[in-house]
Amino acid sequence: MRKGSGPQILVLHGGDGPIDRFPFADQLAERYEIIHPVHPGFAGTPIPEHFDNLQDLIFLYLDLIDHLDLRDATLMGFSMGGWAAAEIAVINSRNTQRFSKLVLVDSVGIKVGGPFDRDIADVFATSPIELTRISWHDPSKAPDPSTMTDEELQIFASDKIAHGLYTWEPYMHNPKLPYRLHRIDIPTLLIWGEGDRVVTPSYGEAFRDMIPGASMVVIPDACHSPHVEQPEAFVKHFLEFASQ
Repeated sequence: MRKGSGPQILVLHGGDGPIDRFPFADQLAERYEIIHPVHPGFAGTPIPEHFDNLQDLIFLYLDLIDHLDLRDATLMGFSMGGWAAAEIAVINSRNTQRFSKLVLVDSVGIKVGGPFDRDIADVFATSPIELTRISWHDPSKAPDPSTMTDEELQIFASDKIAHGLYTWEPYMHNPKLPYRLHRIDIPTLLIWGEGDRVVTPSYGEAFRDMIPGASMVVIPDACHSPHVEQPEAFVKHFLEFASQ
């Protein structure tokens, strides 16, 4: 999906699926061209038979980036998509003409505690009520399966299956990524929801400290999806970072 015109932003969505329907995307499209691929398995798309983890998705996007011949684009990833974006930035660290900036939004991808520390909430084992509580400052903005059509429910379920395939083992992280993040050599901003309890702001701070020169902003009255709950603040922080 593509919208807008201007400098390019490659957007990698999280486990909740594509983000193009949210207001922040329309606001950014007034100044930028947003390039927003849908991960295979999401939004009713098939998963290639050989796919079994996030690395397959990463290398698919490396091919897409070359195919599009991106130049000085901003790479932006949300949650699981942030993990993929960080991995791509590591690999492209000596090919900086592809990307000029990196933005990670409530990203997973690393483990900051010990083997028995729950750094990242288990979104697959948590009850729907509890998952809404830890993911949303305003529960009314959370997806509500009771209001979905049968087709929407099928997509909702298939999104969860795809999310699990990409992130299940090891759960939501790459054990080697912390040892590689120092290779990222483009300006990096982490945007976090203040109330996020899927990955807390302290987790975000640990992530930030592993990337040379990275900065972080925390958005009040938001949890795991600050771009949905506080789109105006999200766009403001993005534009300030992009103009530097």
